[in-house]
Amino acid sequence: MNVAGALLVVAGSTDPDRDLALLIPSKHFEGGLELGSDTGPAPGTLVSTWGFPLMYNGPAPILSVGYVAGYASRSLGRRTAKHVIVNGAFNPGNSGGPVFKQNDDKVIAVVVWKALILPGWVPSAIQAFEHPRGAQVIGNFELTLPDGTKRTLSDEEATGIILEQFYDSVQVMIGEATSVSELREFINIKTRDLSSPGSETR
Repeated sequence: MNVAGALLVVAGSTDPDRDLALLIPSKHFEGGLELGSDTGPAPGTLVSTWGFPLMYNGPAPILSVGYVAGYASRSLGRRTAKHVIVNGAFNPGNSGGPVFKQNDDKVIAVVVWKALILPGWVPSAIQAFEHPRGAQVIGNFELTLPDGTKRTLSDEEATGIILEQFYDSVQVMIGEATSVSELREFINIKTRDLSSPGSETR
């Protein structure tokens, strides 16, 4: 739903640590989704989300299915939050989508990211190629050989390694979702902030 085009937002607040936003519309809407229990689903529980992953631009969201693989504690600013680890087809574009248990319409989490198994220097290498002098910058990346020695990568080698890494990781289906307890805490805090005197939309 395109909120900006469908309604007037009279107040709102964001949380960059949780990567969530709370919006208060100017009119009441029937229906909607409810938050589920704070009790985390057991590993192996089937879950699903709806969204617009990758290059999908259809008129309606599509279904992605997986299962709860475990839980993790993530540092968010000065606090620690509980995330649900999901083994499922979460991809760029699914972020912000609600997560449901099978045959249930209550939200138990919100998709926040997908794991990519890539060396730490790959994003820097991609940025270097985008730079006008990328060919000169790329030459600064090194490859560690089996004997522990290092040598500088050529442009062709850097490109080949990046492509190989993306090829190998394309089937990785590990994602994370912000737990419902985090959603409840976020809503309570932001609602309280917005109802206090002198609060402003931000």
